[in-house]
Amino acid sequence: MAGNIDKVVLITGASSGIGEATARELAAAGARLFIGARRGERLKALAEELGETVAWRELDVTDGIDFDAFAEAAEARFGRVDVLVNNAGVMPLSPLAALKRDEWKRMVDVNIHGVLNGIAAVLPRFVVQRSGHVVNVASVAAHMVMPTAAVYCATKHAVRAITEGLRQEHDDVRSTLISPGVVATELGHDITDPEVAAALTGWRKKSLRPDAIARAVRYAIEQPEGVDINEVIVRLTAADM
Repeated sequence: MAGNIDKVVLITGASSGIGEATARELAAAGARLFIGARRGERLKALAEELGETVAWRELDVTDGIDFDAFAEAAEARFGRVDVLVNNAGVMPLSPLAALKRDEWKRMVDVNIHGVLNGIAAVLPRFVVQRSGHVVNVASVAAHMVMPTAAVYCATKHAVRAITEGLRQEHDDVRSTLISPGVVATELGHDITDPEVAAALTGWRKKSLRPDAIARAVRYAIEQPEGVDINEVIVRLTAADM
């Protein structure tokens, strides 16, 4: 499709997976992108590949000050901010009885506080310009709960609630929740429980490619002003969950 997105889009977790695929999709659609993640070398390579309409900065979404600086750098580079794609996330699944408190905290910090930090970084701008769009990438885990995923599902349920709250509070700000099913990405590479890691390998035998989610993000962003795609669930046709 021809490029038609004349917007400045911030993307977190852009060094791989859904974030990288979204950067490629939106760059092809004509958007100007400011991409962030912890792995700067990957961001640099992606930005150089995609061209001068893509800039980058290392980003720790759990650090509110760093996220504010990320949004400020994007505005300095492109003059404004129109869309935030909150994509960064972690998924170290384990049974609750494993008592992996550090992993629980990491999921809450990245998956919930990371989203809130992003909203805090852009919302004042959106209120002033009376337009803007927050796209939160959640998961089918925002709509279900399953063993070994209680805390992860809780974080994604929280993102769903935050997204809906944002929609209700601001008539001029669009909010979208994208909930992917199983996708072939690096998500879950940090699982430390061997049985759960093996189960994830099994689930991924039926999985989407990241570009399927990128197209859903693009679809939401491309809608005309006044039209808000609130929730999208994207699964493989043959998915089990």
